[in-house]
Amino acid sequence: MDRESALALWKEHNTDDSLLRHALSVEAAMRRIAAKYGEDKDFWGIVGLLHDIDYQKYPEEHLQHARSMLAAAGLGESVIHAVESHGWGICSPVEPVHIMEKALFAVDELTGFIAACAYVRPSKSVLDMEVKSVKKKWGSAAFAAGVRRDIIQKGADMLGIPLEKLIEETILALRAVARDVGLEGNVEAAR
Repeated sequence: MDRESALALWKEHNTDDSLLRHALSVEAAMRRIAAKYGEDKDFWGIVGLLHDIDYQKYPEEHLQHARSMLAAAGLGESVIHAVESHGWGICSPVEPVHIMEKALFAVDELTGFIAACAYVRPSKSVLDMEVKSVKKKWGSAAFAAGVRRDIIQKGADMLGIPLEKLIEETILALRAVARDVGLEGNVEAAR
């Protein structure tokens, strides 16, 4: 499936703009990490884009309907297993095995955390964000309390990379799509 078809499939099942921004954020992070590992960034990006395919319709049953939606669209087991594995230990028993699945598991929550960090910056942007800014918020349990930091750390551990490196790569990925995901802000006005 190409990206245009994947985006059409996502829109067939979802209409929420904030969910689209999240899907695009995870797609960007997956593409960047795929490139770092010498993997197929288009394939990884599509998995990132489609990872929450059933969330808007079934938020209380997340990932219980993803398989049927993806299979009906002709997507194979590699995509379906990856999508199901991103909720491992949260809402899915499917464990991430492939490096792509581990990356998805790690960046799903992290993109949301970085977005939350950007929203409270004077610039409201990832374009001027550094790892230390994210790490500063990381230690505050009250900040973005719904973000499972343990999941992000577990994902970094599964990938065998330091958390700081995962944060850096995700920030850089989000910079590339900042306008599309609402994280461009206004760096000049913040100076």
